[in-house]
Amino acid sequence: MTANPFLLYGTHALEAEPVRLSAGPLSADFVNGNLRGIRHGGIEVLRAIAYIVRDRDWGTYEPALSDLLIEQSDDRFSVSYSASCDGPGGSRLCFDAKIEGSADGRLTFDVSALPESDFETNRCGFCILHPIAGLAGSPVKVEHTDGRVVDTKLPLLIDPWQPFKDMRAITHQVRPGVMAECRMDGDTFEMEDQRNWSDASYKTYVRPLALPWPYVLPGGQTNRQTITLRITGGSKVTAAVTGAEPVRIEPGEPGAKLPDIGVVIYPEDVEAALANLALLTKLRPQQLLLHYDPTRGHGLDALQAHVELAAAFPVKTTLECVVACSGDLDAELSGVADMVRRAGLRLDAVAVSPSVDRQSTPPGSAWPACPSLEDVYAAARRAFPGIRLGGGMFSYFTELNRKRVPAGQLDFITHCTCPIVHAADDLSVMQSLEALPFITQSTRAIFGTKPYRIGPSTIAMRQNPYGGATKDNPQGQRIAMANSDPRHNGQFAAAWTIGYAARVAPAGLEMLTLSSFTGPFGLLAAGGEPIAEGEPRPLFQAIKALCDLAGLVHVAATTSDETRIAALAGRSASGETILWLANLTADDVLVDASAFGQGNLVMSPYAITRIG
Repeated sequence: MTANPFLLYGTHALEAEPVRLSAGPLSADFVNGNLRGIRHGGIEVLRAIAYIVRDRDWGTYEPALSDLLIEQSDDRFSVSYSASCDGPGGSRLCFDAKIEGSADGRLTFDVSALPESDFETNRCGFCILHPIAGLAGSPVKVEHTDGRVVDTKLPLLIDPWQPFKDMRAITHQVRPGVMAECRMDGDTFEMEDQRNWSDASYKTYVRPLALPWPYVLPGGQTNRQTITLRITGGSKVTAAVTGAEPVRIEPGEPGAKLPDIGVVIYPEDVEAALANLALLTKLRPQQLLLHYDPTRGHGLDALQAHVELAAAFPVKTTLECVVACSGDLDAELSGVADMVRRAGLRLDAVAVSPSVDRQSTPPGSAWPACPSLEDVYAAARRAFPGIRLGGGMFSYFTELNRKRVPAGQLDFITHCTCPIVHAADDLSVMQSLEALPFITQSTRAIFGTKPYRIGPSTIAMRQNPYGGATKDNPQGQRIAMANSDPRHNGQFAAAWTIGYAARVAPAGLEMLTLSSFTGPFGLLAAGGEPIAEGEPRPLFQAIKALCDLAGLVHVAATTSDETRIAALAGRSASGETILWLANLTADDVLVDASAFGQGNLVMSPYAITRIG
């Protein structure tokens, strides 16, 4: 990679280069103490084996590694290190890790942890990630802690709860005749379907969520866990060579129209939006999603601010209305409607969701006190007669999948996603795009042909359903659950955004919102960035591309390697086809676009480009 990292990622900080561990056909990348991309004969067997320590808000500690020793030969490799996590109040957890792999397909990862004193955590132990591409819906064999062995399948549609509990081992087919058994010792494990959070994996983790959390690891007591992967069968193979051939782009069949593109507007950002009205006009989004939250003190002033922007930029408007549910629903919602009328705010739609539903209800937890959604939606209908009514979740698909709203009362369904709930490294964020088709397919399976909206979905987390708050990120690092992310300022976000739109396009959405206009989730640079304050970020070009495609017929452009190149195409009424490509990697990628009248082209890291 020769491009300026600051322009790509919005930060000068680069991620640690992985160390490739190899033993015959077995390979894995060692990164920050854990394993990624575990392959056999070039085929991904596991996405990761990682030893994870989380705090009481589900934030992930970054252990400090010491005494790292890596040894490799043709038929084996080994890694050992020590690490520590510093918790609140001077608490400290130390652990020793040992990783060994051999050419016969055996891999072990062993960790012994010792708290110096009582150490509070929501999770301490191994997470094993199975990939979803090629595995979703496929047969597996699950061994339980009581010795039972069950032949079953990984879920195809996204499971709202844990598909497998009380696990000791899971076995799946890598390729015909080759099987992989992952055995977990030292505690009781269970699996969750991480596609709920747009992670591209099934995650097997410790410990069961039905047990209380946070919990305390007693000081001075050692906790040992071991993961053993055994790959058996098949003839001797060597690792496959990938990335040499150009990625081919092929046109497919036409489908539904591409969605309207919205930008979310917060009351506190209206003034900046008005100051940059020329750029908003250049962007030409089809809708403004106007955020209103009485639990944050929004009232008539907030609605009047929205009126000023809607008057200056007259497009369709939707009020994203958080419902406090703190008293009589009719009184609350009619009060909001009355303020809308007093402010003179013209609305095309209103979406409502109870404030408490922005918080997650994990397995084993009690649903928070809340009026029935039937009553909430009925009150909203009475308050806003003649206006389209939407509902769902202002948080993520996870919450919609677990609390399936009575959609018969609604004109459209909505939810958001966020790619940094569990991990914030570059690869995990881009891999999250793989999960999006499963999210839209699962939503369609629940709600049928009901009009469907997604967003606001941004790299940074605007609200944390899983803890007390999002994580502040003043240093601009790659942090899970952070309320700002440096990559939002770089070319990375532009590529991710085109990739996002390409992955959800087959779902026939009526609206897609992937940014605000200004503010921390916005399209304009703030101070201290590589772009002058108030100038468009690279993300502006990507959102403008989507705005220009809105309403065109989606053409299902396919790529020979969706992990490297995303393709989104639309066809106008005159028959012109417009194709947008995004390089989803940190490397130059050769693309064969001859099927679209373009020869081979080289796309630089995280570049987006238009053809046609």
